[in-house]
Amino acid sequence: MDVLTAYEDGASELEDPALLDRATELQRILFTQDDDFLAETANRQQSEEPFSGVIYAHQLRVSVGDCIRDLELIAEVYEPHELAGQAMFLPL
Repeated sequence: MDVLTAYEDGASELEDPALLDRATELQRILFTQDDDFLAETANRQQSEEPFSGVIYAHQLRVSVGDCIRDLELIAEVYEPHELAGQAMFLPL
């Protein structure tokens, strides 16, 4: 699994829309625990604006171990293009 954090990419200070644009530019699925991304994702789905896909896990409802397990499973089962324009919620 190839992981790139926003911090490593120098994008940690970007606002949510710009961060999602950056992930899309890099053709990477964005994993977040930030509730605000759900609104941005819904807006893009409604306006049919393309984006690479978002995987969301609530901070208090999913353990780190469960997130890692589910993210590994998603990486094994899906190709990135299959998640384009989608929001996926953890735990699976």
